[in-house]
Amino acid sequence: MNSPLNSPLSEQEKQIGLEQRQVIQRRRLGESQPDWVAEEVPIALVYNGISHVVMMASPKDLEAFAVGFSLSEGIIESVSDIYGLDAAPNCNGIEVNIELSSRRFAGLKERRRAMAGRTGCGVCGIEQLGDLFRPLAPLPFTQTFSLNHLDRALTQLNSVQPIGQLTGCTHAAAWISTQGELLGGCEDVGRHVALDKMLGIKARQPHWQAGAALVSSRASYEMVQKTAMCGIEILFAVSAATSLAVDVAERCNLTLVGFSKMGRATVYSHPQRLVE
Repeated sequence: MNSPLNSPLSEQEKQIGLEQRQVIQRRRLGESQPDWVAEEVPIALVYNGISHVVMMASPKDLEAFAVGFSLSEGIIESVSDIYGLDAAPNCNGIEVNIELSSRRFAGLKERRRAMAGRTGCGVCGIEQLGDLFRPLAPLPFTQTFSLNHLDRALTQLNSVQPIGQLTGCTHAAAWISTQGELLGGCEDVGRHVALDKMLGIKARQPHWQAGAALVSSRASYEMVQKTAMCGIEILFAVSAATSLAVDVAERCNLTLVGFSKMGRATVYSHPQRLVE
């Protein structure tokens, strides 16, 4: 349910990712009132002057998105492969210009493909079925997590969704400690983008090592793949997992948990990392 316009957001927050629209409610069809809607903006990621992908996303945390996308897609191996980042609006959306090292840019040019992303779609533009799955190194078994701490993390998930609290229109991705403390996270109108943003922030937070990822959405194969590409061993999803997500999680040794809700969790793969 949308919140009224007198919500406790700062003026700066109100200008990022939110717009006001006149809406009409059921049983009050003769009158309109202002309400918040989430912005959805084309975001172009441009590597060394060459546009690589356009994603529909919320126009916030774009540097984190660029870093996380670059890591989860295997474009870079570490943050040090990025020499510069700059986000600038253009007439149609926002361009994020990323300066890569010569080695990583050469690798990108070899595997580059035309691709246009849409909200909730992770395979748009892939030319061959063989391009769908990237090789994933098996994850180690270094992490454990007590499911007794999961409820604590779930109660904090809304704290990283100020836009979602007003509009009901965003997904969230967060990093949680082994004690269930939500250390930080991001929101976006696209679930893949929210995850990439969180992965980008995590890559710059050296103390975000032990713990797990928590997403407010379902777990698709791509969510699993992105998580594993960044070396994360445990992924909690609030909703269900797809069969392909389970298959990928099994193969790369990722612990995948769906239906992560108060007092509830469904473990799909590698339960040995979990304790009660």
